[in-house]
Order: sequence, then structure tokens, then C-alpha cells
Amino acid sequence: MAKILVSLDDKLLARIDKAARALGLNRSAYLSRVAAREVDASGGPGRAAAARRALRRIDKLFAVNQHQGDVTKAVRQERDSH
Repeated sequence: MAKILVSLDDKLLARIDKAARALGLNRSAYLSRVAAREVDASGGPGRAAAARRALRRIDKLFAVNQHQGDVTKAVRQERDSH
């Protein structure tokens, strides 16, 4: 496990310590949890396999351009086909 040196504003550090105590965690555990959550969230909605499949279906639906730009019609037809 790596040890790092990070500079933080004193007021922010106090808030971090308070939040960590409220969860029964030490500072390192709390910061690890927060950092992991932030890194995971930065993957965006396309991170989940189900979301990637849905996005591929949408891309495929509009790649054919069979609806001449009528997005509502295309979405309805896709929805009703299942």
C-alpha cells in the first residue's frame, strides 16, 4: 500500500475528520473510500455493461437513418419492437 503526502486546507481537513468519525473510520480509510467513489463515478454512465449495450443499440438504430431525423418515431418503433 502506498503512502502519500497531500496538502489540504485546515478547514477541509477538519470536515474530513468529522465525516470520518461519523462513519467510524479513520482519515485514511475515509479518504480512500471517497477517492474510490470519485474515480468510479468518473467512468460515466457508459461504464456499466448494460449502459454500453443500450448505447450501442441507440447508435445502431440511428446509423441507418431510416427515420430521416424523426427521433421520436425511431424511439417509439424500437420500444414497441420488444
